[in-house]
Amino acid sequence: MAGAGPSQGHGGCEVGSMKRPLVLTPGDPEGIGPEVAIAALKRLNPSAVLVGEAAALERWSGPLPRVSSVREATGLCILEPQGTEPVEVASLRIAVDACLAGTARALVTGPIHKEKLINRGFEYRGHTGFLGALCGVDSPGMAFVGRVHRSALVTTHIPLIQVAEKITRTRVLAVILQSHAFCRDRLGIPSPRIAVCGLNPHAGEGGLLGREEIEVIEPACIAAREQEIEVHGPISAEAAFRWNAEGKVDWVVGMYHDQVLAPLKLVEFGSLVNVTLGLPLVRTSVDHGTAYDIAGQGTADSSSMEAAISLALQLTQSSAAVSPISDSARGVSQGR
Repeated sequence: MAGAGPSQGHGGCEVGSMKRPLVLTPGDPEGIGPEVAIAALKRLNPSAVLVGEAAALERWSGPLPRVSSVREATGLCILEPQGTEPVEVASLRIAVDACLAGTARALVTGPIHKEKLINRGFEYRGHTGFLGALCGVDSPGMAFVGRVHRSALVTTHIPLIQVAEKITRTRVLAVILQSHAFCRDRLGIPSPRIAVCGLNPHAGEGGLLGREEIEVIEPACIAAREQEIEVHGPISAEAAFRWNAEGKVDWVVGMYHDQVLAPLKLVEFGSLVNVTLGLPLVRTSVDHGTAYDIAGQGTADSSSMEAAISLALQLTQSSAAVSPISDSARGVSQGR
């Protein structure tokens, strides 16, 4: 599909960005994150700082150089957080600070266990909201990029019964704007074609199966078109993802978690990368969880982590890839 990678003639390479290391947070030290992080880094060999529990990482790597700040990093090294905060959380704070300060090239994250962290006082339902808070972004977007499919979510980790009430014109429009900005500024697609899914079967069937499409989603699509964004929808999810697979659109905006993740993980599991939209930094992540059932056995598949690292490197190859994103694309509240 056209525009499958970042533009190489889009402002040229920013040498300083490419020399800076990645920061990689492996996530839960008891899960497969440390294993897949080390395996992927050995395979791809980028300059990277692993921010996490040293013992969990060196189980798979052997001894690695230690640093006390990302500025000291050369090659592959470990920065171990100090203090009483869960290591997964402290690691993210350090990594985000390094990206915002310009000492790190991009952030790559491993899987965390949401329930376990929440039980320890963590107030977010995953990486996305916490990263938004650290970056001062009100409504960051969750998106997924694969070899063929690319999609963003209007709602994320909430009970299905709450989805309809969380789908507002403001939120749908914000995700369309974030998606358009990401395609244009990060992937180098000058005029992205975006398909927007309906919430209900057959996109509501003209109101027969629900009115969210008529009252909420279509007005958001119209507002996006008024900003000269090519938007198709609301249409049924099966049509939207088929169009994406056939190259008729570049991106799909879905309404809820499983509407997007079920088809994407069926087709692209292992090559799918979680990306956060609207941040003033590049963040990619694996498409899987902590996998406690196989943790420590040396059998975990590192392909998703390899894909996340590779995409982070691609997205920071050009000067456009590290430029700040506008407030409207971030989804920062502007009274909309």
